[in-house]
Amino acid sequence: MFENLCTLPLSAELFTQVLHPTEPLLGVGLSSGHVQCFRLPAADRSSDDDDDSNADVLSDGKGTIDTVWRTRRHKGSCRTLAFSNDGSALYSAGTDYLLKHFSPVTGQVASKIAIPSTRSIPDSPSLLHVLSPQTLLLACDSGALHLLDLRDGALAKSKPQQTHFPHDDFVSSITPLPPSAESTSGYSKQWISTGGTTLAVTDLRRGVLVRSDDQEDELLCAAFIPGMGPKKSRGSGIVAVGTGTGILTLWDKGAWDDQQDRVVVDPVKGGGESLDCIVQVPEDIARGKKVAIGMGDGSLRIVDLVKREVEGTLRHDDIEAVVGIGFDCQGRMISGGGQTIKIWEQAPSLAQDDSESDSDSEADDSDDDDDDDDKVARKNGTKRQTSRNSDNDSDSDEEGSKRKKKRRKGKAPVDLGPHGAHGVLRFNGLD
Repeated sequence: MFENLCTLPLSAELFTQVLHPTEPLLGVGLSSGHVQCFRLPAADRSSDDDDDSNADVLSDGKGTIDTVWRTRRHKGSCRTLAFSNDGSALYSAGTDYLLKHFSPVTGQVASKIAIPSTRSIPDSPSLLHVLSPQTLLLACDSGALHLLDLRDGALAKSKPQQTHFPHDDFVSSITPLPPSAESTSGYSKQWISTGGTTLAVTDLRRGVLVRSDDQEDELLCAAFIPGMGPKKSRGSGIVAVGTGTGILTLWDKGAWDDQQDRVVVDPVKGGGESLDCIVQVPEDIARGKKVAIGMGDGSLRIVDLVKREVEGTLRHDDIEAVVGIGFDCQGRMISGGGQTIKIWEQAPSLAQDDSESDSDSEADDSDDDDDDDDKVARKNGTKRQTSRNSDNDSDSDEEGSKRKKKRRKGKAPVDLGPHGAHGVLRFNGLD
């Protein structure tokens, strides 16, 4: 299981989050149109390192979360973000119908284009995914999936190389399939997508290959889990798909007509909370095939796919849904939803805790009180940073925030008391 290190408050509702592939960088896109990049501290940072008073302090007191830059990237909401494969570029798309390419280090915009439209009115983006160094996938609310070839200068023109319609509703997830053994580039040319009540497989060269049967349940998120399924050969695996009624469906690779198995994540009669986002837990942390799932009720569930059961439950928020979840390059779990980001670290194993408690019992019992005080101090060790803005786009305030999912309704604010929803101390004047 995981323990919460700190809670990072945001200035507006979170729409999307993305993690750098090799650096401890976190990018967030907000309903206000702002895009913000944070640098997370190194996990092995020394306690002798200098502290920045204008930073969000991690709960161990040894590191800070620094704002690298912050800017209002879009006049409407920032719907989606994506890093390039090597992390050298960051892309965003918003409800101002613009797609922008900029530096993740400085936030400086390199290029931008108008989002292609397949109908008489502009089409809002729903998802971005970088398939390879040459191919950027852009999904829209109309169900259109545009393929932009970056070698052709696609970010300087609005005409995509290809456009497909794998679903009748907006695309809710894109999951690349591993490249075949014959691949010379090492990059995927096929991907799984979900939208509405169907799952589809699309090929970069041949278009939509197959669409599943109607699942009679909204499919919201997906993750490819290698090394599972009936054939455990190279490239084998299953696709775990989260639904709107709290059921995790499992699909064997190559059998895309219908689901092969299911796990009840939220067992509520008549349908549980929605499974809004999913990520595989790194195997060196999980010691097996497990996924972390963000729920519509603000909870996080860890599911063991081998045992087909929920292993544990965590709480991100008491009100808002979890809209983003991932693992950074140092193995920490990052969850986001509402106006908060939470950072989680793997908790010590029960065996390790038992051995430590046995050795401590032989020592002076007075040390327990000091340890408890240290834990409380660490749990409450979060404060807000004064952001350093780099407003490169000179965008004006025009459009209010907009919910990405049509089925989700707004909820009235609730007074959670002086310690917030999860016991994290909040300071007056800091949001």
